[in-house]
Amino acid sequence: MRIGLVSGDGLPVSGLLTVFRSVFELGRDLGLVESRVTADLGYSWRPDKPGFFPSGPPGEYTPPWLEVDDVLGTADPLDAAELLWIRDEVARHDELTPAEHASLTERIEAAEALYRRGFEDWLARHRFDWVFALNMTLSDGVSVTRALHGAAAAHYASTPGGLLFWDHDLFRSYAVHDPVTGSRVYPTRPNRYTPVPQPDGCTEWAVISEPLAAETRTYPTSLVPHIVPNILPRVPAAPLEGRHHAFARRYELAAGRPIVLAPVRIFPVKGVDVALDFLAALKEEAVRGGRPVPYLLVFGSLSEDPPYAEQVLARTHRLGLEQDVRFLDGVPLASFADADGEQLLDEADLLRLAKATEGGVMFTPSVTDVETVGLGPGLAAAAGIPVAVTDYEVFHTIYGDSFVRTRVPLGGDDMRPAAAEFLDSLGGAQAHHRASLEHNRALTASAFPERPWIELWQHLADRLGGAGPDQV
Repeated sequence: MRIGLVSGDGLPVSGLLTVFRSVFELGRDLGLVESRVTADLGYSWRPDKPGFFPSGPPGEYTPPWLEVDDVLGTADPLDAAELLWIRDEVARHDELTPAEHASLTERIEAAEALYRRGFEDWLARHRFDWVFALNMTLSDGVSVTRALHGAAAAHYASTPGGLLFWDHDLFRSYAVHDPVTGSRVYPTRPNRYTPVPQPDGCTEWAVISEPLAAETRTYPTSLVPHIVPNILPRVPAAPLEGRHHAFARRYELAAGRPIVLAPVRIFPVKGVDVALDFLAALKEEAVRGGRPVPYLLVFGSLSEDPPYAEQVLARTHRLGLEQDVRFLDGVPLASFADADGEQLLDEADLLRLAKATEGGVMFTPSVTDVETVGLGPGLAAAAGIPVAVTDYEVFHTIYGDSFVRTRVPLGGDDMRPAAAEFLDSLGGAQAHHRASLEHNRALTASAFPERPWIELWQHLADRLGGAGPDQV
């Protein structure tokens, strides 16, 4: 099968893409998909990601299996203010007057026409069997989603295959608010402007959890989504290699200090500011006890949300953590050496590094009602390392009450007791926590099984007429 991808994130690297990599590798290992994916990563319709709008970062690295190809081609992108206005008006649907509805409809349709032409050409050129649409049900780009539905319906009317909408977030459960106005970015449910997948013969739907599937049952569609939990990366239990040591030299990571990972974007709800406060408490406890101070490696890009990034950098300075924090400015989908010969590591290699230094993971959402899974605890469990977590609503649904973690307080409560507990689980003390780490690994293996994705890959192949390993 030939696979295309359309991402709603508008980022060069995101959690969606790292999970997609694992899903794609599984399909490739099964012999069901070709070895290369062509993708539009959503740069041209996400002006709320100003560091990447409208054409992504300069000199972008992509692994050999991924080709980035913008559906707009040489067409001029839409104005940023226009795109943001449409997004915000869609969220205000219930407050609009008839005249405002008419204006919004007209402007959505004008943008939709541009993207419809782009998708029609894109599909005709690449002739994908299936196009994965990642988080495209949300209303970040309603004109784009409408255009994708329309172009796909026309294209796949005469050829097998179609669209797989793969949603990690949906309207009600993704309660993001604008940091300036305080208004909700997304409506709480679909409205007349937000198409949802329908049983039209060329559309499949997948969501990552039963709570999201339950939400879809309130939507205006009879299409039933597949429930396919995310797949976690495989973290080899092997000694570090040259690229790991080169990375440590590049970032001046001294031997003997545990490495703790914050596998999140630098975006307000992800709580990097909370992680910094917790690191300050860890540092205080480590110095008091004469123990090595952990490093914190933050995955996200400083370019995604510049105002918040400024706050994060100012907080780092105010807490005296400049020597203890490394902002990786985006983690690649595959480890590689850049044009200057400097080594960058992907998620799996960073987990190996944390494991080898007897470090851990921090996952500290600053709000309770945005994460729909929260992969931080799962990544820690997959690598066999401890994790510190703030409480968020779906943690217990996904991981269970018995998952062993350090609970990081929110709301200004004293972090020192939690810091002392987490510090005790790092370094040489990890041996005393081996049973807990194995328990977490077993829970995570159950929560993120590969079997549903194996079955979905086979289902997509069957929809094409049973394309197997010798037919791709």
